[in-house]
Amino acid sequence: MSGRLLNTSRELLELPRTGRRAVVMTMGALHEGHATLVRTAREQVGPGGQVVVTVFVNPLQFGAGEDLDRYPRTLDADLRIAREAGADAVFAPAVDEVYPGGDPQVRISAGPMGERLEGATRPGHFDGMLTVVAKLLHLTRPDLALFGQKDAQQLALIRRMVTDLNFPVEVVGVPTVREEDGLALSSRNRYLSAGERRTALALSRALFAGRDRLAAQAALRARAEAAPGGGGRAGALARLGEVRASADAHAVSAAGAGLPDAVRAAAHHVLQDAVRQDPPLVLDYLALVDPQDFSEAGPDFTGRAVLAVAAKVGTTRLIDNIPLEFGAHA
Repeated sequence: MSGRLLNTSRELLELPRTGRRAVVMTMGALHEGHATLVRTAREQVGPGGQVVVTVFVNPLQFGAGEDLDRYPRTLDADLRIAREAGADAVFAPAVDEVYPGGDPQVRISAGPMGERLEGATRPGHFDGMLTVVAKLLHLTRPDLALFGQKDAQQLALIRRMVTDLNFPVEVVGVPTVREEDGLALSSRNRYLSAGERRTALALSRALFAGRDRLAAQAALRARAEAAPGGGGRAGALARLGEVRASADAHAVSAAGAGLPDAVRAAAHHVLQDAVRQDPPLVLDYLALVDPQDFSEAGPDFTGRAVLAVAAKVGTTRLIDNIPLEFGAHA
């Protein structure tokens, strides 16, 4: 039954169940990132379990002027990738199978978190996403549902919906899969020309610059705390010969800023260079947020955060993010 294609809800509901079931929801145009999700699902449920992949381009989460009509549809290739990665079944319904009465009158509301970042740029996107995820969870009846961390806000909202509405499913986040040059895998990458792809690399470079700034500041802080004598952090850094870092510490302190602001600044510097490239990067947002509600992290933020970026290169809009950890004394 490996990779069996199912087109109707009836076929899906009649699918014999073996062991624990995991679902991987996609909009098709599968790539190595999706294959990683499927392989992880197989590992989670074991050889006696069952992995179901859904392929459905959901019209409810595309706004006016977005790329619904040109979104890639590659079902034959999707079936091959899903099968090779270990899927037992692929559910690929038509729009009227998922929404038999047309656009549903009752939908899931994403709430305040759904109005931030991606939600502010794409009004209604997350309502449509959560509505179809809820329907597919009901239809597939999984024990586990796996989603990529590249869509961090989507993942956070699905987790919130599952908690708030008591869905009997465990949501598993899987780390972002990247090309060798750092570009996050996306079905939309195929739209990029060679020049646009070079510009698009600024997204991941900006995130890595923010991550590196966080690590460097933490290392400097540790060295300063280990230095003999008083005088505070900037003085200790100066005694260590870290003149530039000491001046930077004074500047940040004078501005009333904290480490989150330094991380944002490091990432912004990379993106500003990309804005001047040919073709240019058109920045939508760069944000450092609390993953619980996607509100901006303040200057004294501690704990786990998400550094997220969205931009357009040519006609293609791309998103990316990385998780960061801010210590209590950062």
